[in-house]
Amino acid sequence: MTFDIFVVGCGGGPFEDNLSSYFLKPSGSAWRDGIIALEAAHPDVFAPPESQSEVDAPVTPTAAEIYSWIQCYLITHAHLDHINGLILSAGSTKGPPKPVRGTKETLEVVADAFSGKLWPALASWTETPDVAYILSPLSLDDPYVPLTDTISVRTFPLSHGTPPASRAPYASSAFVLQHTPTARELLFLGDVEPDALSSRPQNRALWRAAAPKIPHALAALFVECSWPAGRADALLYGHLSPPHLAHELTVLAREVVAARERARASGENGDRTRGGSRSRSRSRSECEDSDEDAAQQQRSRKRRRKRVSDPDVDVRGALAGLRVFITHCKDDLHGAFDRPIREVIADQVRALVEEQALGAEIIAVEQGMLISI
Repeated sequence: MTFDIFVVGCGGGPFEDNLSSYFLKPSGSAWRDGIIALEAAHPDVFAPPESQSEVDAPVTPTAAEIYSWIQCYLITHAHLDHINGLILSAGSTKGPPKPVRGTKETLEVVADAFSGKLWPALASWTETPDVAYILSPLSLDDPYVPLTDTISVRTFPLSHGTPPASRAPYASSAFVLQHTPTARELLFLGDVEPDALSSRPQNRALWRAAAPKIPHALAALFVECSWPAGRADALLYGHLSPPHLAHELTVLAREVVAARERARASGENGDRTRGGSRSRSRSRSECEDSDEDAAQQQRSRKRRRKRVSDPDVDVRGALAGLRVFITHCKDDLHGAFDRPIREVIADQVRALVEEQALGAEIIAVEQGMLISI
């Protein structure tokens, strides 16, 4: 195991007792040794992680103790159902200011919340006396940025629907969290709309970057699915539903297939190059053969690129070994279902994934879960 994640909250609202907040640490370390707070919406953001094996923690840690364990906050985007707890708790904590990491666009919105109008000015871009948070941007151009001694992050842009009177989608982000000593990773997405509906589709680039690592280095994906099947596209408001999530997972599966084909072709080309390096002198016919090989490789690359978007490509089993954790399910306000909405949505996604035999395991995230990856 590489990571432990405690689910402080995982819902998508509107009820405020279960909003997006997760505690993350390396497996084998104690919570008191350092926590990354992934999102910070839940008002009870300092709820203690519960673990029967956690013998070094007090039976009931105080909020102040939990706060002292947090090394930094990592925020995908600045909607209230992701930063509510960050704001409300800012004036109730002591000690040195905590870094809040996210894209500059996200942190600018967080800074607006702490402008002194909506909430006191308790966040700053620089180290300033009497603030609770230091806003520290993550660049989309950076590879892996250290968050702690053992965990680094790489950030990808996501689109989260286009607000009324806006020309561009609202910016969200995804984080690839890497355990530096082992290079094992997990992928956590903030709120995201399907590429099929977006004026700025950005999901495929994320899937393409993740695909070569699945499942040997990246075996866990946290992704939202806010609405159950049957909701009209016009009413998704920048979120996913089971049919759209299943389609995104199919695109990911195609990218995994393409990445494995590239890896095989690269290995074959390497073998051919090593085998042909015995002699420096080549005949004219050998040069012609080499040119033909290069042309053949180029044609192969074009075919592989085409296959990524080919609906007939065989994706069966492509996501075997990947666990997909469903987050951010919207509360069932109208009582349309006789069981928790997270189970309804996860079952709908699971049925669609199994229909295509993608191989991924679908898991509904529940408040209070302790997940080991």
